[in-house]
Amino acid sequence: MAISTKLMMRQGQALVMTPQLLQAIKLLQFSNLELAAFLHDELERNPLLEAHEGDGGVDAADPSQGGEPSAAEPFEGPQEGDWAQQDLAVDSATLSADLGADMSNAFEPEGPSIGERARDEAPDGAGLSATSWTGAAGGGPADGEAPNLEAYVADRQSLHEHLAEQLALACPDPRHRIIGQSIIDAIDESGYLRESLGEIAARLEADMAEAEHILATIQTFDPSGVGARDLAECLAIQLKERDRYDPAMQAFVANLPLVARRDFAQLAKLCGVDDEDIADMAAELRRLEPKPGRAFGGAPIQPLVADVIVRAASDGAWHVELNADALPRVLVNHSYAAQVSAVATGPTDKSFISSCLQNANWLTKSLEQRARTILRVASEIVRLQDAFLTHGVEHLRPLNLRTVADAIGMHESTVSRVTSNKYMMTPRGVFELKYFFSASIATTSGAAAHSAEAVRFRIKQMIDRETPDGILSDDAIVERLKASDIEIARRTVAKYRDSLRIPSSVDRRRAKLAQARMTAH
Repeated sequence: MAISTKLMMRQGQALVMTPQLLQAIKLLQFSNLELAAFLHDELERNPLLEAHEGDGGVDAADPSQGGEPSAAEPFEGPQEGDWAQQDLAVDSATLSADLGADMSNAFEPEGPSIGERARDEAPDGAGLSATSWTGAAGGGPADGEAPNLEAYVADRQSLHEHLAEQLALACPDPRHRIIGQSIIDAIDESGYLRESLGEIAARLEADMAEAEHILATIQTFDPSGVGARDLAECLAIQLKERDRYDPAMQAFVANLPLVARRDFAQLAKLCGVDDEDIADMAAELRRLEPKPGRAFGGAPIQPLVADVIVRAASDGAWHVELNADALPRVLVNHSYAAQVSAVATGPTDKSFISSCLQNANWLTKSLEQRARTILRVASEIVRLQDAFLTHGVEHLRPLNLRTVADAIGMHESTVSRVTSNKYMMTPRGVFELKYFFSASIATTSGAAAHSAEAVRFRIKQMIDRETPDGILSDDAIVERLKASDIEIARRTVAKYRDSLRIPSSVDRRRAKLAQARMTAH
């Protein structure tokens, strides 16, 4: 077969992902925080976009609503007759005439005014100047910017900063401070040393014994238990400071897996004490802090903002609306676009303005489409899960993406993007939209299937109602569920129980017996 170059014409269909389409897809799967960060970057890049603080809603991104926002009038400083520009008369004769009162004994003898004395007594560059409050334009500080109030808010000290301050006092030797600072840097937010001490010593070319000595010094710092390499060492440090680390407690801490399983009978044999002492040691252990660094916190927790709000209507239906706080509004400033287009002369300037205007219009349309899509998907979820909103988790229906997509005429991938990182506020709490999608579990009678989340809730209810003499095994739970017309396998029950972090029936029986024994003591 000969190899040659040919020109061929072929007709076909293909999906072309334009930049605008890619942007719309990306906006659809953004959470409200990611969307706010994206819009902040777009506002900095595009001069024709501007943020608008106002009432939200489905049409918050409609460019036709904010095409020509009114421009704010510039502040021109104090005008004629402004009190800030007038000299205040403070002599007693003038005030007596104006007020009709004798002011001879109300003021000091005539002399320089308070402001003049302050200017005379203050050194160069100190004190308040004439523009300290009004600024160059009379409306702010001298640099023209408003004071930053956040600069005066007290900053919360981190765990590393707290430990570094104590290290500077405990280790006067610079070499020890360097090793100690490296150890502190390897401590995580919970207060545990996560890096091997040998690796730290090898990296700094320090002696292992010296590193151990400095680590022991850091472990005496506040908070108690900081710098431990595992939970047992953390608890041991705190017990030593309380003078409670006797041989029996040492054996108790060395067998934490038995403590977790509440195998107090085996612990009593290992520690050589009776059941009453074991109960006291367990109570002492519960008073300790397993995460010493927790008091200093970590990264600031961002409050959850729901994207959709569901309220009960007066007629028994459900009212679904978008949360205005989760819909940042951006508007296209057509007035400014017309002004800069009129003065643009070169082709480069005109191309830049045209591109910015096109991107701004497309962004506002994409935001509007995003809001409407979220509202449509959320409304369909509420329609299908109305029994959950009325009666609770037990009435949650099995639901998948295809059911919602077919009902609203969209693709499954679109519904999947909409439900990612989006939250719905309901009378029963705030739930992620994906929470309402769960697998179906068949019934023994062939009736409507049950939701996996509802079955998981029933299993939790059964276990919560257990008594020490009536612990349910997984097989017993299966039989009870079958009696409730739920066909489920034993391994599925075990999987749901593990997802709820519920121990096995043996561990639950041991824990309840230990709790009853401690209550009796």
